[in-house]
Amino acid sequence: MRQFIITGHDAPTTPEFSLDDIAGGAGRLDVLCRCVNSAFFLSHAIREDVRAHLVLGDEYTVRFEGAELRRLNPDERSTAALIRKALDARDEAIGHMPAESSPGVSLYRMGFEATLDSVAAESTVVQLHEDGDPVVDVDPPEDPAFILSDHHNFTDEEAEALAAAADERVRLGPEILHADHAITVAHNYLDTDAYTRY
Repeated sequence: MRQFIITGHDAPTTPEFSLDDIAGGAGRLDVLCRCVNSAFFLSHAIREDVRAHLVLGDEYTVRFEGAELRRLNPDERSTAALIRKALDARDEAIGHMPAESSPGVSLYRMGFEATLDSVAAESTVVQLHEDGDPVVDVDPPEDPAFILSDHHNFTDEEAEALAAAADERVRLGPEILHADHAITVAHNYLDTDAYTRY
């Protein structure tokens, strides 16, 4: 299982946002939607061995489960609609028990640290960092979980929790990438067994 946690610092925590303004009025929700699309889409297929967690405002986490996903389309607006539907079901999420809003999409009352702890219990946590080891020098981990941020840096508290949980600290290349591009590069690294198999 490949997992991705993407934290959205300005992301909405209620469903009262316009699908016509996800890049502005919805706190750059467009960034998170692109990350979901990069995590799951192949040409004419969806990666079933992937789970993506969107942390919204350190209050809720929307989880996408590749093996169960339905109605995910390769455009930001329809992905935002799935997130809005999940937020609309937030009153049904009790404690850490999720509310499933559509097949393969669930909402949890969990912020960044709780989501990270939950994922770390079953994964090799990979911290993407500009000062990390070059990814080509690192063997692909078992059940990797890549942790990313939106257009903001991690907060000090998030960075501290991530540093404590990380099993590996790597950089994907010489340039800093957008989160959705980093997900694509991470997939290619794993698909090719660290660029040794094509």
